[in-house]
Amino acid sequence: MAGDPHELLADDWMQWRGPLGNNIAQSGQNVLTEWDERTNVIWQAEVPGRGHSSPIVVGELIVLTSADEQSQQQGVFGFDRATGARKWGTVISQGGFPKTHQKNTHASSTACSDGRHIYATFCHHEKVEAVALDLKGNVIWKNIVGGFAPRQYEYGYAASPTLYSGKLIVSGDSDTVAWVKALDTETGRIVWQQDRPRKLNWSSPIVAQTGGRKQLLLSGLNMISSYDPQTGQPLWSQPCLTMATCGTVVWDDQVVYASGGYPDKETVAVSADGRGGILWKNSVKCYEQSMLIHDGHLYAVDDGGVAYCWEARSGTEKWKYRLRGPVSASPVLVGDVIIAPNESGTTYVFRANPNRFEAIAQNQLGTESFATPTVVDSKIYLRVAAGQGDARRETLFAIGTR
Repeated sequence: MAGDPHELLADDWMQWRGPLGNNIAQSGQNVLTEWDERTNVIWQAEVPGRGHSSPIVVGELIVLTSADEQSQQQGVFGFDRATGARKWGTVISQGGFPKTHQKNTHASSTACSDGRHIYATFCHHEKVEAVALDLKGNVIWKNIVGGFAPRQYEYGYAASPTLYSGKLIVSGDSDTVAWVKALDTETGRIVWQQDRPRKLNWSSPIVAQTGGRKQLLLSGLNMISSYDPQTGQPLWSQPCLTMATCGTVVWDDQVVYASGGYPDKETVAVSADGRGGILWKNSVKCYEQSMLIHDGHLYAVDDGGVAYCWEARSGTEKWKYRLRGPVSASPVLVGDVIIAPNESGTTYVFRANPNRFEAIAQNQLGTESFATPTVVDSKIYLRVAAGQGDARRETLFAIGTR
């Protein structure tokens, strides 16, 4: 099977932000919009350790990364898609955990898959390590991709890898070393690499079809950058945004959209061909979250829990509506339904309606939700937590009908 998510199975969710990397679920799904711990739960499974990575769905397998902070073990775990039973868990590394922000974890990067292998990245001993596993959890290869040693703000690592044409693309931006690299998925060998400005950033790279070609896009470091995903050669960069962003860019056929961050606040639209410059910008900050684009409109939920809708090409604000924050997870679009969790385990469900904010439901599951939901086959997979300290437990829920 080709190692390009654009060519993968339509009913799987094999990378951060789904089949096309834009957090839009495949069409034709009919998800339930109301749930709690006793309502519309197909199954629930305890997740060992702590992590903010999203579940990926690979055939009959659901895969998560997680980390045990006491033993300093990072690992990959496979669950049965139908029952939630844990099928395997593989420890990838032990020791060398860096300092992190209190809201980050040592397993915040979402895994990806080409249908044959699972690929994951972890940061330890001031390095980013990539690993490939088979679908039974056996390690195929491991490789140190590059250094990651932030000094000004030691907030940990968060970028998720992506796949393109037999290459695993990984980034690591810090104020001591910064890079984006591609590894051969069969061997783990580095096939291309590009240095980046040494500044702090946490966004994930993504391959998009925009501006008339495939582009590897990455926001942050006071710009949006575009690379040829096949060779790593820079295509263009547009000065904009701020130093640090965490969200992943979104796009249509001609425009790339991004938001952040620190120290400044900006949401921006830039030409996807590298020649048209900045098309519009405003001062809204979606720092942790990625946005959604649908039917010519840009939808977002900012750090404080304010939902926005803008006309995508002009930046005209159509509406904004205050939900409850803070928010770290990114909203997901299923048909015309947006699913948006906040950090307290409340998930807001509302319509992607450019004319007005149209609430559908408000659901509570657990007391902590940082992982972005996954939606496959009309089922919603939510990673949440409840409890404090030693009593804290993470759970993966499957929401839907049996």
